[in-house]
Amino acid sequence: MDKLPKIALPVIIGFILVIILISKSAITINSGEAGVLYKTFGGGVVTDEPPLGEGFQIVAPWNKVFIYEVRQQEVFEKMNVLSSNGLDIKLDASVWFEPKREFLGKLHQEKGEQYAQRVLLPAIRSAARSVVGRYTPEQLYSSKRDAIQHEIFEESKKIVEDQYIQLNDILVRDVTLPPTIKEAIERKLKQEQESLEYEFRLVTAQKEAEKVRIEAQGKADANQILSASLTDKILQDKGIDATIKLSESPNSKIIVIGSGDSGLPLILGNQ
Repeated sequence: MDKLPKIALPVIIGFILVIILISKSAITINSGEAGVLYKTFGGGVVTDEPPLGEGFQIVAPWNKVFIYEVRQQEVFEKMNVLSSNGLDIKLDASVWFEPKREFLGKLHQEKGEQYAQRVLLPAIRSAARSVVGRYTPEQLYSSKRDAIQHEIFEESKKIVEDQYIQLNDILVRDVTLPPTIKEAIERKLKQEQESLEYEFRLVTAQKEAEKVRIEAQGKADANQILSASLTDKILQDKGIDATIKLSESPNSKIIVIGSGDSGLPLILGNQ
């Protein structure tokens, strides 16, 4: 077997080095991610250029790329806060957020990869303590759930808006009160509901009684008007008309003349 030419060995070594270099320089950024470039010999974190996008990227082997998820993310947070009267309230919330893509380099440089734990969640805890402290346990349990959710979101958003984080929404999943307080509130709400039902039945009965009274008054007024209009002359005329119609009937009958000047005939028949 002939010996390899002297140039072959350096070529093979060079080829191997190129492969190693490419493998160290090639980076694949997945869907929903972006990369922050760190130049070891060029000033550190790149903040004045857009982050590296999805797909296959080639960087110098001595540089580094830090991968961030830039799609919407969710974290769950359980908090202990105090109500306006000092009672301990447990609050469960879901937080929807994402890093601001155009400031990803700044976020990495100033906050780091743990930015959610270092910046976002402390801001939400602070806002929740501030908001919940304005309400009583009864308000938190019943009517003000949507209000506190909106207020916590707005206050948290103000805190993180200049921290390169985009806060999309905060959802309050559960508000847990001390058992004794919860039972007292439920009893009170039940009593209020029963009171409202009683008032409704009372108003309904009053309306029904008023309706019957109006109908009775209407009938009485109608009868009074009718009685006032039925004079003796009118009654006599109507009696005469009825007698004439009956006398014209083919059925056999007996006519009895009433007594007095204005007496009306009485007609008796076998049919």
